[in-house]
Amino acid sequence: MAAAVSALSALGLPEADVGSEEEEEEEEAAEPGPSAAAEQRREERLRRFRELHMKRHEACKLNSHEVLEEDKRLKLPPNWEAKKARLEWELQVQEKKKECAARGEDYERVKLLEISAEDAERWERKKKKKNPDLGFSDYAAAQLRQYQRLTRQIKPDLEEYQRLKEQQGEALYPTSDSLLHGTHVPSKAGVDRMVADLEKQIEKREKYSRRRPYNDDADIDYINERNAKFNQKAERFYGKYTAEIKQNLERGTAV
Repeated sequence: MAAAVSALSALGLPEADVGSEEEEEEEEAAEPGPSAAAEQRREERLRRFRELHMKRHEACKLNSHEVLEEDKRLKLPPNWEAKKARLEWELQVQEKKKECAARGEDYERVKLLEISAEDAERWERKKKKKNPDLGFSDYAAAQLRQYQRLTRQIKPDLEEYQRLKEQQGEALYPTSDSLLHGTHVPSKAGVDRMVADLEKQIEKREKYSRRRPYNDDADIDYINERNAKFNQKAERFYGKYTAEIKQNLERGTAV
């Protein structure tokens, strides 16, 4: 530094000017200029752009994968999930049977041991709630049973109901003074639906053959299968007349 000052003095330049120029150069070197700040902002924008580009590329890959999976699902049968679950369950049952056979155990006994008492009671209540068919008693009961089954299958058309309500008004709800005979004309879709339902009933009636469920809690008053059938028929037609006599015989108080 001293050598530089002496050299400048020899050239005739003042020392103060030399020091100020050096200080200005040091300040410019210490503080970044506008070009450096702009470069930093540019690098930041490029970094964010690269991140957004990577996220966009990842989103495109995920969307393509989901589209392919959805296309596969649409090409499968409607009940594929239920069939798959059923097949998996059957495989698990086969594996458990092999394990029980290898250990020398009875699979049915092992399966029952895994069922809790709460589940067994719930299944038994659900089984009893299914309105079991106890056989033919009379035509009125059979007709009522069929009527209840058919009414449960009816799906009301609310749009058609609203249209008729707007069209007929209070006349839609008949009273004792109303005369609606011959005024209602069913639609073609309704007639086709009725015909299809009747054909389905006829087909089901032709194939009807079902074994009646066995009631474990029923009294055993027969000596063989033929006698059991005869007792069922006798109970069906004369049970309400002989109920008191049967109770007296069971109590031992019959005269």
